[in-house]
Amino acid sequence: MGRYDTVIVGAGHNGLVCAAYLAQGGRRVLVLEAAEAPGGLAADREFHPGFHASVAHSIGHFSSKVARDLRLRSHGFGAPQCRLPLVGLRPGGEHLVLEEGSLTSASAEDAAAYGEYLRCLGRFAGALKPFWLKAMPRIGNASLTDLTTFGRIGLNLRRMGKEDFREFLRIAALPARDLMEERFADGALKAVLSWDGLIGAKLAPRSPNGAVPCLLYRMAEASPGIMHGIPLGGAAGLIDALRRAAEALGAEIRCAAPVRRILVEGDAEGLAAKGVELADGERLEAEQVVSATDPKRTFLELVGARHLDVGFSNRIRRLRCDGYVAKLHLALDGRPEFDGLAQPAGRLIDAPDLDAIEFAFDDAKHGELPAQPVMEIVVPSLADASLAPSGQHVLSAHVLYVPYRLKGGWTDAARDLMQERAIDRVGQYAPRIREQIIHSEFLTPADLERNCRVTGGHWHHAEFALDQMLMMRPTYEAAQYRTPLPGLYLCGAGCHPGGDLTGAPGHNAAQEILR
Repeated sequence: MGRYDTVIVGAGHNGLVCAAYLAQGGRRVLVLEAAEAPGGLAADREFHPGFHASVAHSIGHFSSKVARDLRLRSHGFGAPQCRLPLVGLRPGGEHLVLEEGSLTSASAEDAAAYGEYLRCLGRFAGALKPFWLKAMPRIGNASLTDLTTFGRIGLNLRRMGKEDFREFLRIAALPARDLMEERFADGALKAVLSWDGLIGAKLAPRSPNGAVPCLLYRMAEASPGIMHGIPLGGAAGLIDALRRAAEALGAEIRCAAPVRRILVEGDAEGLAAKGVELADGERLEAEQVVSATDPKRTFLELVGARHLDVGFSNRIRRLRCDGYVAKLHLALDGRPEFDGLAQPAGRLIDAPDLDAIEFAFDDAKHGELPAQPVMEIVVPSLADASLAPSGQHVLSAHVLYVPYRLKGGWTDAARDLMQERAIDRVGQYAPRIREQIIHSEFLTPADLERNCRVTGGHWHHAEFALDQMLMMRPTYEAAQYRTPLPGLYLCGAGCHPGGDLTGAPGHNAAQEILR
C-alpha cells in the first residue's frame, strides 16, 4: 500500500493547480485521473484524425497570480497575446463588434452608454477581484481571519463611493434583461453583453439570482466581453503547462487510474478520510484526500452517504447541477467564410436579441430541444494552426440551451437532430459551411457527464447562483474547502469561487491545506 501526504482525486486544471502549490509547500502529492490524460473539460480531444479541440475552447480569466506563482510561462504556457473580439452576428453581415474599448456598428447613444457600462462594471469587478482568491468567511464561529476578510470586502465596496456602492447593491441580483434594457437600445448589443453572465448556468435574461455576479466574476482579469483568448496549444496548452509545473515541483500524476472510493476509517473519536481505493483494488494511504471532482460525486459516490450527517448529505443531493450547454465540433476542409467578416477571428455570438435567448431557455427548461438554439462560435485554429492539418480548420461552438434531462431521454436521433439545428444556425451566417464539413461531433450535457465524469455535465459542478456562491458554495459546512469529514478537502469548480478556467479553487484549497 502506497502512502502520501496528499492524494488528489481528479487532474482537471484545479487539481493540477492544487497539486503544484502543495508540492511547492513540501508535501508528497499524488494526483489520480480516471481518463487517459489530464485536463477534464479542458483536455485535448482529437475528435477526427488531425483535428483537435477541447470543451473549453478559450481562456477568459485564468488567474495571473497562479500563472506567476507556478511560473507557467517557463513551462510552455503562452498567455493569449491578444483578446478575441466579441462579435454579435446579424443577418446580412452588418455585425456588431466589441473590441478593447471600442464598439462598432452601434448608435452613438449606445456607444456612449457602453463606455459608462464599462466604467461601472469594471469598478465593481475590481472591488471584488481580491476575494476570488481567498477562502470565504465561515457562517457562525468566525475566526479573526474570517472577520478580517469580511472587513476587507466591506471596505473595498465602500471605497467605490456612495453612488457606486448603492448601484452595486441595486444590480447584484438584477436579471440580465433589466441590466441591459435600462442602458441600451440595440437588441444584439444587449444579447452580446448578457452572454458572459448566462453561459454555463441555468439562467436566462429574465432570471434573477446570479447573472450579474457571474459577469463580475468573469471580469476579474479583463474588460466585460473582451476577456477571452486562445493560447498556444489551445486550452489544452494550459493543462500541459500545469502538468509540467506540478511534476517539476515534485507532484506525481497517474492517469487511467479511476478512484472507486475514498477510504473512511475511524474509532470512538470519529471518522476521517485516510486514503483512496482504485478501481483495480489498489489502496493508497494519505494524510489528506483532496477531491477535484464535483461535490455530488465526491460525497454521494466516493465517500458514501452512510459516512455523512443526514442533513449534510441531503443538502448535497439538492445541489442544482444540470448542465445546459452542449458542444459542437466541426472539422473543416478550409477556413469558414462568414458573410461580412474578413475572417472569423473572434467569439461569434449567434443571439439576435434577448428574446432569442429567452425562448431557447424556455424550450430547455421544459426538457425540450431549443427550436432556435443560440450559440458562441470560435475558430480556434485561426489562432493556433496546430489544432488542424495545414490549410484546414476547427470550428468549435458552445450551444445553449440544451437540457441535460431531455424529455424522453437522449437518443442518437435526438443528438443528430440537435446537431443539425446547430449547423443550420451556423449556415445562416456561413452559407458554405455544410460543403466544408469533413466530420462533425455533438456532445450533449449527458455526454459531458459520461466523458468527463462531472455530474450533470455542468461547467461549474454546481449552479452559479447567489444561494450557491461565496460562503454557501457548495454548502455552508464545506465552503472553506474543508469538509465535515476530517482529512477530506475540496478543490474543484463546486467550491468558491466557481467554474471556468481560473485556477482559483485549486489555489484557495491549497492555501487552506498548507495553513
